[in-house]
Amino acid sequence: MRTDPSIPYDTDALLRTARTRPPDITGRSKELWRLPDGLCLVRIVPSLRSFTYGRDEIVEETGPLRLAFYERAAARLTEAGVDCAFRGRVGEDMYLADYCPAPPFEVIVKNVATGSTTRKYPGLFPDGEPLPRPVVKFDYRTDPEDQPIGEDYLRALGLPVEAMRERALAVNDVLRSWLAPVRVWDFCVIFGTGRDGRLVLISEVSQDCMRLRHEDGSPLDKDLFRGGVPGAEIVAQWRRVFDAI
Repeated sequence: MRTDPSIPYDTDALLRTARTRPPDITGRSKELWRLPDGLCLVRIVPSLRSFTYGRDEIVEETGPLRLAFYERAAARLTEAGVDCAFRGRVGEDMYLADYCPAPPFEVIVKNVATGSTTRKYPGLFPDGEPLPRPVVKFDYRTDPEDQPIGEDYLRALGLPVEAMRERALAVNDVLRSWLAPVRVWDFCVIFGTGRDGRLVLISEVSQDCMRLRHEDGSPLDKDLFRGGVPGAEIVAQWRRVFDAI
C-alpha cells in the first residue's frame, strides 16, 4: 500500500481499476479513469504520432520515460509556484492527478524558429535560429491536425488569454533554467480550471510535447521520430536528457 500522502488510495486498488474498468476518456496518448474526490487515474499510451510526417507508431519504452520526465518536471514547476494537476506516480506508466476540465486549446511557447514557424511562415525567420523573445501562440486541438487560432476567438469564449500566456511563459522560464545546458526550443501545454477556479497545468510535460537539443546540437525529443529514426534509437536518445536532470 502506498504511504505517500499525495496519493489517497491504495496503489493496488488503483491498478485494479485500470485492469477491470474501461477508461472514461481515451485519447491518442492517454487513457483516463475518473475517481472520487475530483481525482483521476491516467495511463500514458506509448504512442508517437506526427500528422505532418505521416507516422503513427507504438514505442513501448517511451511511456515510462515520458512519465519519469513528467514527474520531475511537475516537482520543479510546483516548487516554482506553477499549479500542476500531477499528484504522484502510481506505476511504470500511470499517475494520479486532479481532474480539471479544460477547453480544447493548447498553448505553445517557442524559443527557436522551427517546425510550424518556418513551415507555415516561410521566409520570416531562419530555421533553427533563436527568436528575439519567446513567442506564445494558441492552437485549437482538433483532428486530424491542430490548427492555429486567433486570441480574440478565445476571448470571445471567455478564456483567460493573458493569464494563460503569463503561466506558459513561467513554465518556459522554469524549464529553461532546470534543463540547461540542454536547450528548450519549444513546447506545448494545456491549462484547465481547478475546483477553486485557479488555472492549472494539466498536460504532460515530456519529450513527447517538446523540442530539446543537447549541447552537441542533437535532438532529444519527438523530432527523432519525425525524422524516421527507429524506436530503439529514440529511446536511447531520450535517456540522455536524464544526464542533465
